Amino acid sequence: MTAITLVQGDITLQTADAIVNAANSSLLGGSGVDGAIHRRGGPAILEECRRLRASQYGKGLPTGQAVATTAGDLDARWVIHTVGPVYQVSGGDPTLLASCYRESLRVADALGARTVAFPAISTGVYRWPMEDAARIAVQTVRAAETEVEEVRFVLFDERAYTAFAAQLP
Repeated sequence: MTAITLVQGDITLQTADAIVNAANSSLLGGSGVDGAIHRRGGPAILEECRRLRASQYGKGLPTGQAVATTAGDLDARWVIHTVGPVYQVSGGDPTLLASCYRESLRVADALGARTVAFPAISTGVYRWPMEDAARIAVQTVRAAETEVEEVRFVLFDERAYTAFAAQLP
């Protein structure tokens, strides 16, 4: 069974096999978690993202999917990029948000990652309501068949931490 832990802080400072990036579909960096991971991880992440765009993701990474790159200067082996749904655009479709977590864990398993750090996907500029996002994230991770031993939700502020903590027994 996968252990779920919560940390309030900066995901770019975590030590894990894989750090999940709440990426935009371009894979070329952005704001929030995406921008922070690209800045702290350095140019190696962007170089691999550009190669992915030039090959199989010419139109960008679809919402709910995940792909891995190097972690560059982060204290991890890989960054798993996943594109969360924009709440207003998706109509709040929980299957798209759940897919981000499931697909990230599938990629982690393929890589052999045992510890994975997740942000609260889609809760920033994509405006998914925090309590609902926390419920979907925790339920999806609990239901996933994965070899990942620890999923660590790294939550930027107290509001997010409290919402995720409410989902754990």
